Amino acid sequence: MARILLKAPPFSFPVPSLLGCFGARICCQKRFSLTARFISTSTQDNLEGLVDPEDPFSVGASQFESVSEEFAFLRDSLLRSAADSEQKIEVGKSSNDAAIIANAILTNNDEFGDKTQKFLRQFREKMNGNLVAQVLNLIKRPELGVKFFLWVGRQIGYTHTLPVYYALLDLIECGNGDRIPEQFSREIRDDDKEVLGKLLSIWIQRCCHNGLWNVALEELGRLKDLGYRPSRRTYCALIQVFLRADRLDTAHLVHRELSYSGFRMDGYTIGCYTYSLCRAGQWREALQLIEREEVKPDTVLYTQMISGLCEASHFEEAMNILNIMRASSCIPNEVTFRILLCGCLRKKQLGRCKRILSMMITEGCYPSPRIFNSLVHAFCRSGDHAYAYKLLKKMAKCGCQPGYVVYNILIGGICGNEELPSSDVLELAEKAYGEMLDAGIVLNKINVSNFARCLCAAGKFEKAYNIIREMMSKGFIPDTSTYSKVIMYLCNSCKVEKAFQLFDEMKKGGLVPDVYTYTVLIDSFCKSGLIEQARNWFDEMVRTGCTPNVVTYTALIHAYLKAKKVSNADELFQMMLSQGCKPTIITYTALIDGHCKAGQIEKACQIYARMRGDVEIPNLDLYFSVDDGEAKEPNVYTYGALVNGLCKVYKVKEARDLLDAMSAAACKPNQILYDALIDGFCKVGKLDEAQEVFAMMSKDGYSANVYTYSSLIDRLFKDKRLDLALKVLSKMLENSCAPNVVIYTEIIDGLCKSGKTDEAYKLMLMMEEKGCFPNVVTYTAMIDGFGKEGKIDKCLKLLREMGSKGCAPNFITYSVLIKHCCVAGLLDEACELLDEMKQTYWPKHISSYRKVIEGFNREFLDSLGILDEMNKTESIPIVPVYRILIDNLLKAERLEVALELYKEIESFSSFSAAIKSINDALISSLSLAGKVNEAFELYGDMIRKGGIPELSTFVHLIKGLIKVNRWEEVLNISYSICHNHKILVRAVESSAPS
Repeated sequence: MARILLKAPPFSFPVPSLLGCFGARICCQKRFSLTARFISTSTQDNLEGLVDPEDPFSVGASQFESVSEEFAFLRDSLLRSAADSEQKIEVGKSSNDAAIIANAILTNNDEFGDKTQKFLRQFREKMNGNLVAQVLNLIKRPELGVKFFLWVGRQIGYTHTLPVYYALLDLIECGNGDRIPEQFSREIRDDDKEVLGKLLSIWIQRCCHNGLWNVALEELGRLKDLGYRPSRRTYCALIQVFLRADRLDTAHLVHRELSYSGFRMDGYTIGCYTYSLCRAGQWREALQLIEREEVKPDTVLYTQMISGLCEASHFEEAMNILNIMRASSCIPNEVTFRILLCGCLRKKQLGRCKRILSMMITEGCYPSPRIFNSLVHAFCRSGDHAYAYKLLKKMAKCGCQPGYVVYNILIGGICGNEELPSSDVLELAEKAYGEMLDAGIVLNKINVSNFARCLCAAGKFEKAYNIIREMMSKGFIPDTSTYSKVIMYLCNSCKVEKAFQLFDEMKKGGLVPDVYTYTVLIDSFCKSGLIEQARNWFDEMVRTGCTPNVVTYTALIHAYLKAKKVSNADELFQMMLSQGCKPTIITYTALIDGHCKAGQIEKACQIYARMRGDVEIPNLDLYFSVDDGEAKEPNVYTYGALVNGLCKVYKVKEARDLLDAMSAAACKPNQILYDALIDGFCKVGKLDEAQEVFAMMSKDGYSANVYTYSSLIDRLFKDKRLDLALKVLSKMLENSCAPNVVIYTEIIDGLCKSGKTDEAYKLMLMMEEKGCFPNVVTYTAMIDGFGKEGKIDKCLKLLREMGSKGCAPNFITYSVLIKHCCVAGLLDEACELLDEMKQTYWPKHISSYRKVIEGFNREFLDSLGILDEMNKTESIPIVPVYRILIDNLLKAERLEVALELYKEIESFSSFSAAIKSINDALISSLSLAGKVNEAFELYGDMIRKGGIPELSTFVHLIKGLIKVNRWEEVLNISYSICHNHKILVRAVESSAPS
C-alpha cells in the first residue's frame, strides 16, 4: 500500500500530546494554552518584533526557539528533551526490575515459554505501566516483546497505559509509517480483541500526529474491517490531520462519520475546525458548526475564528466576529486584540491598525513594546511619520516608556531613506532625538550618520556637528566610519570648518583616520579652493602610513590643475605612478576637466586624442607611461568635461564634433552634456544650432530642464528678443518646469537692460509670491537697473530690504551701488557704502572672492573691471571700486578725501597698473589745484616703486610748479622727461627685430 509522507504547511495545527487526548475534557484555561500552539501566522516577510514573545498566539510552539546562536547547543538539547518527554520513562526503583525481567526474557532461550513465565510471576505485583514500558524498550526482539505484552495484560490488577502502547509500537517498528505487521496483529487479536482495537486506534492517532494522513486513513479502514468501532479521539485526530494538510473537504467527511457514530468533537478539535473554516472564508459555516456541536463559544474560540479570518485577510469579517462576540456577552481580551492587530499589521492594513489600537487601549488592553516597535516601523515605511511619532506618546500612556529600539526605528525610518525628509518630518526626528537625549538613550552608528546627513541638507550644521559629542556624553562610542560619514556630510554642505573641527576631535579621541576620511577632507578642501591645507593633509596621511588611493590623488591633481598649478599636478601624478597606483578613467576625466579650467584647452584635447589611441601626440608620456592593458576609452563624463571646456572658450564647433564622435563610439550623451552644448551655442548667439541640439536631446528621451531653458532665455534677452523669451518661458511652464531663481534673475536682468525696470521689479515681487526668493544676484541686477535710470533712492531701499530678508549684499552689490552713487554725484553716500562694505562684506581671500562672483554675468563683471584685475594679479579686485570713487571725488574737487582713499588702498594692495593710473590722476588734479607739495610727494612715491608717469602727468606737474614759481623743479622734471624718453627709445630699439 502506498505511503505518503505529508509535511504540515506553514500555517498548521500542531497536534497536542496524545496523553492530553486521552484525558478528560480540557478546561478553558488548559484549552487556551493548547490553542496557542496552532494559531501561528508567521510568514517570511514578517517585521522584526511583530509578535510579542509573551503573546500566547506568538509564532512557534517551542519555548526554546528564541535562544541565541551562542547557546544553540543548549537549545538543541532542550528541544530533544522536550520531544522525548512524552515517552520518557520515569526512572525509579523499578529500573533494576526492568533490567532483570528483560534479561530473563532474552536469556532463557525458551521463546517466552513456561520457564520465563514462571520466573516472571514474582514480579506480578510490581507490574505497572512504567515498568512494562521500560522492559519493552530493553527487549530488542519484537516477537518476544509482543508475547510479554500479552502476558502482562492478562495479569490481575494491571491495565496497559499509553506509554506501554507507544513502547510496543516502537518495538515492532511502526515509527516510519509502516503498518503493524500482520502476524503481530493476528497474535494480539487472538489473545485479546479489545487490546488490538486500542492499539490500532492509538496507531492511527500517532500517524495523525506525525502528519501521515494517508496511512491513518488506510488504518481506519483496517480498523473497521476488523470489526472495531473507531473512538471519538481517533476521529478527532483524523480531523485534525486533514485540517493541517488543508484538506478541508476530507475533514468534512470524517466529521460527518463522527456525527453518524454519535460522537461530538472535543474542544480542541472544534477550535482547529473553526480556525480552518474561517481561514477559508467560511465564517458563517464555522458559527453553524459551533451551534451543531452544541458548544457555547467563549473568548478563546472566538479568538481562533478571528485569527483564521485575519490570516486570510478577511478583516471586515474578523470585525463582524468581534461584534458577534460582544453581542454574546463574551468580552475580547488582550490576546483577541493582539491577533487582530498583528494580522492587520502583517497585511499592511494600517488604517485598521489605528482603529484596533484605539479600541484596544480604550478597553485597557495594551500592546507589548515589541508590537509598538513593529507599528512604528510599519507607519514609517508607509510614510506616515506623524502617526509613528504619536505612537511614542501612546507607548508612554500604556505604561511602557519608549526605549533604544523604537527611537532608532523612528529616526532611522525618517532619515534612513535616499530621499531627504521634508522640514516638518525632520522636525519630528529632532523632537524624538531630544527626547532620547533626555532619557539617556543613544542612536546606533548608522542613524548617527543618517541623521547628520539630513540635518546638513536642512542647513542645521551646528546640530549635525554636535551629534557625535552629544551621543558620546550618553555612552556612545563612535568609530572611524561614523566620524568619516558625518565629516563627509559637513563637507558636502560646504561646512569645511566644522568638518575640520570634527576631524581634529576624532584624532584627539585616539581614532586613526583612514583613507576614506582623509580623501573626503582633501576633496572638500580642494573644491573650496583651499589647496594648501588639502596638500598638508595629503602629506600627513603619507607620514602616518595611510596610503592614498586613486581617488585621493585624483582630487588633488584636479584641484592643482583648476588653480593653474600644472607643475604641481604633474608632480603628484608622477608620485601616484611611483606608488603603484594606476590612474582610472575618472583620473583622465579629471585631467581633461582640470586642463580645460586651467585654460589649456589644447592639452585637454590632446589627452582625449591620446585616450582614443593617437600615440603620435607628444608631451603626454607622463600621463600614459603606464600601460596596464586596460583601454582608456572615454566615457560620457569624459566627453562632458571636454564639451563643457570647449563651450566655455566658445569653440562650439569642436564641441559639436564631439557629439558625432560619441555617436560613433556608441556612447550616449547625457542631459548635462546636452545642456552644456546648448548653452555654448547660446553664448555665441547660434540659436539655430542650439535648437538642433535641443531636438536631438528630446529624441534621446531627455526633457528640457531649468538649465536648458535658462540658456535659451538668457540668449534671447541679450538679442533683445523679448517676445521669444516670453514664449520660451510659457513653454517651460506648460511642461511643469518651474523657473528657478537663476531664470527669474536672467529675465529681471534682461528687462532692466531693456529699460523696463518697473516690469522687472513686478516680476521680482511675483517670484517671491511663488515661493522662489531672490538671491544676491537678483537684487544686484535690480539695483543696477534702477541705478542706470538714476533712481538711487530705490537702489538704497533695495539694499536695506536685502538685509531685512536675510539676503546679505556682497562685494559686487556694493560696487554697483557705489558706482551709481558716484555717477549721481552722491559722493558722501558712496563713501558711507564703502565703509559699510569694508566693515561687513569684505572678502578676505581670493578663494572667497571667487565664490562671491559666482552667478554674475561675465559681461557685467567686465564692465566693473573686476575679472581683468583678477586675471592679472590673482588678487582681490578692490582697486576698481576705489578708482570709481576717487575719480568722482577728483571731479568734485574733493581732493583730501580722494587722497585718503588712495593712501588706504596703497596700504593693502601692491603697486599695479591700476594703482599707477589712480596715482597719475591724483598728481594731475593736485597740480592743477596748486597743491604741488602733495603732487610731488605722490610723484616721488611712484618713481621709488618703479613707475613711470604718463607724459600728461608731467605736463600737469610742470604747470603746477610754474604757478608757484618753482622753476628749478621745472628744469629738473624737464631733464627727467628727456632722459626717460631716451631710455624708452633705446628699450624699444633693442627689443625690435633686426
